[in-house]
Amino acid sequence: MTILMIRPAHFEYNPQTAVNNAFQQKGLQHSVHVDAVAEFDHFVEVLRQYDIDVLVVQDTEIPHTPDSIFPNNWISFHRDGTVVLYPMFARNRRSERKQAVFNALNQHFVIKQTIDYTHCEENDRFLEGTGSFVLDRDNHVAFAARSPRTDDALFEEFCKQMGYRPVLFSSFDTSGRPIYHTNVMLCVADRYAVINLTSIPEHERALVREELENIGKTIILITPVQMRQFAGNMLQVRDRHGKPYLVLSSRAYRALLPEQVSRLASYNPIIHVSLDTIEENGGGSARCMMAEVFLPVKPMTNL
Repeated sequence: MTILMIRPAHFEYNPQTAVNNAFQQKGLQHSVHVDAVAEFDHFVEVLRQYDIDVLVVQDTEIPHTPDSIFPNNWISFHRDGTVVLYPMFARNRRSERKQAVFNALNQHFVIKQTIDYTHCEENDRFLEGTGSFVLDRDNHVAFAARSPRTDDALFEEFCKQMGYRPVLFSSFDTSGRPIYHTNVMLCVADRYAVINLTSIPEHERALVREELENIGKTIILITPVQMRQFAGNMLQVRDRHGKPYLVLSSRAYRALLPEQVSRLASYNPIIHVSLDTIEENGGGSARCMMAEVFLPVKPMTNL
């Protein structure tokens, strides 16, 4: 596993995404970009200290893409050599599909085919990658919460084409608004799942729980308050030797109760870093910043 991360050229609050991202707030500090880059660089440094492969691509100034730091929304990578491109809700996020990213990927990995759903943007149909859905890659099950950024039919088309069984449900915050991305309320790891079940309407809640339990996941519940602190936006990654780690932000880590931390740590060590500026202005956290690359590696490449 390699983690693709995009170093921002000009990170800032994006009003085009704020219309349906309740996690996003405009910060008052004047050094948003400088602080965000410092957080990004520290995040990469910490991951590499744990011997986790990280491929960093520097974003370009033009076109201006304020959310480029969240690449998992527009692209995903699969073990059979498939790359999938996704249609994005915000117009200025569509420009994140830059040639520099593809050049870096082609240098290190074997890409056998590309599935491109970006034409769906013309019809206002969106599916924002592993933000819109959460994959259990081993059991080939995909979980997705309905939202303006997650088209039901397009999600099911992806699942059919990629060989996943779709689990589609609704999820709302405490104000009754659809949660914009599934990966802020659900994390699926190898042996457990972290989920805000109370965000799911009662008539669908049992279904989601059963689906997780049927694929062998121990369920660790988080509250709406903890979700609001990005405690659901975490990702299990593996180092060069296959050892698993759970990665999340320090804000999310502090929101967890001691018994929750103990349970998570019993499965894998926990890595957490401060991402306050990125979280506040971007409305995304640690998981959103990491695009997992499962593509075959080209011989003699050095990441």
